[in-house]
Amino acid sequence: MTITDTSKTTVFASKGRARLFGKEKRAGNTLAVVLLFLPPSLLLFTLFVALPIGEAAWYSLFNWNGYGAPQDFVGLRNFALLFQDEAFRIALINNLLVVASALIIQLPLALLLAILIADRIPGSTIFRLIFFLPYILAEIAAGLIWRFVYDGEYGLLAQIFNAFGAEPPYVLSDPSTAMAAVLVVMVWKYFGFYMMLYIAGLQQIDKSLYEAARIDGATRWQIFRKITFPLLGSTTRLAVFFVILSSIQKFDLIMPLTKGGPMDSTQTMVTYLYTYGVTRMDIGFGSAVGVVLFLICVVFAFTYKRTLMRND
Repeated sequence: MTITDTSKTTVFASKGRARLFGKEKRAGNTLAVVLLFLPPSLLLFTLFVALPIGEAAWYSLFNWNGYGAPQDFVGLRNFALLFQDEAFRIALINNLLVVASALIIQLPLALLLAILIADRIPGSTIFRLIFFLPYILAEIAAGLIWRFVYDGEYGLLAQIFNAFGAEPPYVLSDPSTAMAAVLVVMVWKYFGFYMMLYIAGLQQIDKSLYEAARIDGATRWQIFRKITFPLLGSTTRLAVFFVILSSIQKFDLIMPLTKGGPMDSTQTMVTYLYTYGVTRMDIGFGSAVGVVLFLICVVFAFTYKRTLMRND
């Protein structure tokens, strides 16, 4: 009996040492991987992210045109001038309009089309391709195409108005209509991406839930309200996150359309930075705009992920 107990104890001790050795080996492997891959990543992050951010913050404290070393220290004057500028306030409002149009029009449209073509019915793949094609198109190319469409002399819109004997509008030349025309292009350009996100989310929902709801006599609206929309919660939160961050950084599509005009009516924060900071060689002022834009993006990203996407 004593011999048996001793042998069992020896076996258990051997297994414990083996598990301990296995944990130490895995910890050693993890440490080796970290030491191998972390320094290059930190070096690249420092060179291409951290240092440019620090330089922009430093330059924003100077009145500097980009030539030579910055010497005319002005403190926070660039930020004071920024928030006093009417064009910057217009840019902020336009960014909010882009976000609002995306949340009110773009995402609901994407969700509706995703529900209509998510099922593997004949022709659904073709419709997915058609709706996704604008997103694949380069922003510059899309802007040039729509600039021709909106052209009041020779564009497609002018031809339609001329066909009915009406005076064609110059939508991109009128400050009261230019931003609305840009918002139309943005909805057309990007809703296909969010449609594909929703299709991916719909394909993850268990089809037996729909079958059980139909057996119980649920209507389509009840199925959507009680099953589809709640189970697409993580997809919707991710889509809203992408929408807001991308809306804050809109640049490529606006430049070929309006370049921020007419009369700054279509400026966004990024086009404002380019117009008043880069093209006018006021690098200190442009750096101040970049710092404000960076802070807005960082504060939103961290707040949103810590509150609404904590469990996703």
